Amino acid sequence: MGFRANGYQQLGLNDRLINLTERERRILDASWAKPFAEKIFPRIDESRFDVLYCSDNGRPNTPVNVIIGALILKELMRDTDEELLDEVTFDSRYQYALHLTSYDEIPFSDRTVSRFRERLYLHELDTGEDLLKGEIEHLASEFSKMMKINGKLKRMDSAMVSSNCKKMGRLELMYTCVANMVKAIVSAGESSVLPKHLLEYTKENKNSVCYRLDSDEVLARQEEVAKDAMELYKIAMHMQYGRDELRLLERLLADQTDNGVLKKGKAIQPDSLQNPSDEDATFRRKAGKEHHGYVVNVVEDCGDTKNIITHYDYDVNRHSDIAFADDAIAKLGIQKEQVVIIADGGYASAANFESAKKNNIELIATNLTGEKPPSIITEFHIGENSCIVCPEGCTSGSSNYSEAKGQFRAHFDKATCECCSRCQECPVALQKKTSLLTLSQATIERARYAAKLSTEEYKEYARKRNGVEGIPSILRRRYGIDRIPVRGLLRTKVWIGFKIGAINVKRVIAATLESRKVCTDAIVNGETLLDKIFTKLSVYTFARTCCKSGLLTH
Repeated sequence: MGFRANGYQQLGLNDRLINLTERERRILDASWAKPFAEKIFPRIDESRFDVLYCSDNGRPNTPVNVIIGALILKELMRDTDEELLDEVTFDSRYQYALHLTSYDEIPFSDRTVSRFRERLYLHELDTGEDLLKGEIEHLASEFSKMMKINGKLKRMDSAMVSSNCKKMGRLELMYTCVANMVKAIVSAGESSVLPKHLLEYTKENKNSVCYRLDSDEVLARQEEVAKDAMELYKIAMHMQYGRDELRLLERLLADQTDNGVLKKGKAIQPDSLQNPSDEDATFRRKAGKEHHGYVVNVVEDCGDTKNIITHYDYDVNRHSDIAFADDAIAKLGIQKEQVVIIADGGYASAANFESAKKNNIELIATNLTGEKPPSIITEFHIGENSCIVCPEGCTSGSSNYSEAKGQFRAHFDKATCECCSRCQECPVALQKKTSLLTLSQATIERARYAAKLSTEEYKEYARKRNGVEGIPSILRRRYGIDRIPVRGLLRTKVWIGFKIGAINVKRVIAATLESRKVCTDAIVNGETLLDKIFTKLSVYTFARTCCKSGLLTH
């Protein structure tokens, strides 16, 4: 299939809009279809996706801007692939939005969108290039310009994405991997190489093996299955079939055992295999909850009343918020004018603050995680030779700095500390002869930052950050990120991209319809005023009145 750009759609004699009545046309123009057709569809860059198609002159592709626009509408309207086909084929609003009204036959089939998603997946698998992310972020930058959002204030948040696979216990996971490998060998006609006890895995007896056990039987059964897994791996490691099953069996043994001996539960890493049907999913415990799957991070540009998601990242859920913040700062690069990024305390780290400062970015992390240091720490001053002066002006008798621990240790006069009015809030430890202060530079910086967050300016930033909390909720409730009907990091990433695009498109459509309503109300009010004036005044007096009021010019 050769790539061909979707040129200008000239109005044809058989255009579907020609036969609309005036009332139908008015309703169509007042719907979401008109803003989509005028504001969104023309900004989709088809040329970005020409690498997905052959360079020969074969059968032309379905227009890429039509496919991308349709997939965004699919997420926006919460259609299935089958419903999307029906809507594009029969609904005038979809056809108007996608510039399809002049086609004699709509160039859209039941496999159009699934094949396009597959092309995106295979391209990123081969090259590492995410074409869809580039296009969604390009559209977001265009939307920001359209809505006059300058991008100097950004806010950031992340959301867990559950893998669309069964949550397996340790025993069931091992049993499933062994059973899959055994069935692959049997399907290849090589069952004779397997001992009788391994052939038992071909029977449908998972429930009796994995679930109908007393608590004291589970460990023994796990050890038995682990032993079978190691025996099976030695048999299958030189075979030329069942390579996927063998690879997963090998990974299982590396994750769950140490040379065939079961590891303790705490020794199993978060990136271990969670389910053979989704080998990319990882484990993470956050806010007291267990998550199996992925995580999406969004960066939103904030305007006075309108916001647009300009950047997003998607990874396995063991990718931390600190790492996402580092990625976002690196992607933004050095800014000519200072940019403020507001995030929660999970994004805070000394390295991120330093990196942001170098790029003329102020990273504001509200609600710092961990214990808040005492505010008095900000009043300690560190002088030459690690000499420390306390808030009451007392100088340490002896002090030193440990490079390995990054800590200052200073001794103060014990009697002076005991008589100090601020002794209760001071972090010194009273010893037999002296008072010991142990203080790290990171603690000092953290205390200073916590004090800065308590100012009114930064409280206002914290209030603005709260707005981004709605995006994970919207993604989960409306766009179903926990029910994506595919598995794997790259495949689910394609779906996430269209969901992010749908959020932005909905905001653009809402802003366009709102501005259009304001203009319409102004026109209607103006016409009503003119009608009242015209009925009461002569034409000459009417004209003079309009000139004086500015409604007309000389």
